[in-house]
Amino acid sequence: MTDSTAFDWRSFLLKWSGEWADSLPDSDTRSEDDEAARQARWLGFPPASEERIAAMEERLGRQMPSSYREFLKVSDGWRNAGYFVWLLAGTEDARWHNNESGLADSYAEHLDEDSTAEAQREAALWRRGLQLDVESDVTYVLMDPEDVDDDGEWAVYTWSSWRAEPPERHANFLAFMRDMHREFHSLAARQSDSEPEFANDTTRELDARVEEARLAVLRGGWEWAEEALDEAKGYGRPRAAGLGDQIRRLLGKTYMVYFEDLVTDPRYTPELLPPLVAEHALHSYRDDSTLKFHLGGADDGLMSLAFATLDQMRNGTYRYAPAGPFGEAVDRARELARWGDSDKAWRTLMDALPLWEPLGPDHLAPLAWVADPVLGQLLTAERGRELLSTPRAGQTGEPPSPGADLDPGDLAWLAEPDRGNNRTSYRFVLVEGAHPEELPGRLADGDEDTDGEGDNTVLNAPMTLWDARHKTTGNQREFSSYDDKAFVAVGRAGTDWSFAFDDRPASFHRPRFVSPAATASTGTRAVVVWSGLRSGSRKPFFHLSVARDGAEQYAFTYEGGEIQRSGEIPEALEPTQFFGDLAEGAAAEAERPLLEAVSREFGASLPRHALTSGRLHTFTTRTWTRPPQRGETYLVVSVNHPPTHPRTGGRPGADAPESNQ
Repeated sequence: MTDSTAFDWRSFLLKWSGEWADSLPDSDTRSEDDEAARQARWLGFPPASEERIAAMEERLGRQMPSSYREFLKVSDGWRNAGYFVWLLAGTEDARWHNNESGLADSYAEHLDEDSTAEAQREAALWRRGLQLDVESDVTYVLMDPEDVDDDGEWAVYTWSSWRAEPPERHANFLAFMRDMHREFHSLAARQSDSEPEFANDTTRELDARVEEARLAVLRGGWEWAEEALDEAKGYGRPRAAGLGDQIRRLLGKTYMVYFEDLVTDPRYTPELLPPLVAEHALHSYRDDSTLKFHLGGADDGLMSLAFATLDQMRNGTYRYAPAGPFGEAVDRARELARWGDSDKAWRTLMDALPLWEPLGPDHLAPLAWVADPVLGQLLTAERGRELLSTPRAGQTGEPPSPGADLDPGDLAWLAEPDRGNNRTSYRFVLVEGAHPEELPGRLADGDEDTDGEGDNTVLNAPMTLWDARHKTTGNQREFSSYDDKAFVAVGRAGTDWSFAFDDRPASFHRPRFVSPAATASTGTRAVVVWSGLRSGSRKPFFHLSVARDGAEQYAFTYEGGEIQRSGEIPEALEPTQFFGDLAEGAAAEAERPLLEAVSREFGASLPRHALTSGRLHTFTTRTWTRPPQRGETYLVVSVNHPPTHPRTGGRPGADAPESNQ
């Protein structure tokens, strides 16, 4: 809420006029009116008397809002409101628009019963608005007498046909004039080298605030600094956008984040270019030529680096590798993150933050790690705020309290519905005392993987489960109705265990199912869990098997109300205590208690953040089914992929399936 009657209009308009006059090159050809305004250092007109204002109000049939009235008492109209409104109305020229432009009809054509109140208001604006633009570059300025705040102020709307955007709303006439002053500064600040330097009290004050904001960010005071930098960016001040974008990117914001003025500086390119290129790589529909647009002013060397970095992003081979002790901590954090320990990886980075050294004064925080395919998944908005709130680069301040861990440290989270409720069935193998890299040797055959491009005993590069599965199945050459080879992500499952996890298993078929626990347990202990207690139309089921030194110790399978068991099952895992008293159709209620019991019994957990949002190594296991027996039929479909097109990567012809029975 603004008290417009207390605003010093005269000082504001005099300052604006002087800044405008000083921004004009002496060599420019100007109209007689503009030249007179330049020499007088005054863009306005003589003030309007109370009588003239009252006469205008009588003519229009409405009392004007106070911010516009107070403006008229200082200047009865205004020249060059921003860059696109050359003459703004005073008491004589203000008039009701009355759909003079015909835009009310154009807007009304798109209205229907589902149109929002905002859309209906935009259509009505062209009939009821008070038009203030007199001369402009096809830009309308309308005050809306129906959009009124508690102070009686009318909102102002501006619209330009060439902007292809809906009308922009300004809270009142004072806010509109401030925005036009800001627009003038924003465009004047981008003058060519041949024009005089655009410097005045406003620019010097804003530049001082930019420097103050820079230091505040390094001390952890990023919230005030973000607001100050946004204001300076609106006025077109150098560095403000590039500094503010560093804050925004660490908060997880990517839209319109280009690190303007800084990314093309060789000092900052190693930290600012990778996040910009990584965001471009996420949107494969974009023409790569737009990358050059976002790197305005880049020379050939920088563009070559940008496209080389783009190839790394798309291939998943980019690695953030800063120098010094902080770089060593980054390597340790990546090793933790690639095996799923997101929380410990984050703490490793934060503990090393005091060792971080900026590449220059305008480098506010380590940033290129967000583009690293493994480390980037550690970022959340909360963690970004924690990093920004931590004093660094030699500045002092109060450090923040460590944020909460992302992983609950158990197995029970698997019983919680995921986004879209897609995780209704899952299976995993736990192996005690084994490194995750050993799991393919315990669970895979060593032949070609499902896409025919490698050895199953070699882990794939870290990627999201969705991307990894899409890549693998997209190139798969053979499909069998009998084989059940699990596509699994691997990592650490707590202190003493490693895991292989499949979040999209095939249908469970007990007569053919063979637990991999025994083969995975050579020289150690292995646990297999397969849950389908929320599997919809199929019979609910749950399987647990435990093996040691190559032999199964005990197991049970619950399916459709029946329990099949073997071996001596520990009391803590006795299936009847979970399924014995359940009502019909209530099997899903046993899932969480079962997972909690398994977690307690073995001291194992699964990393929720890494499995749902991170990037992990993957591989394809051997089949979880026994070989077909005499009389059992099955279908194998072989797909012959033609060579890819040399330029587009696409295949010129349709795939040719062959089936065998």
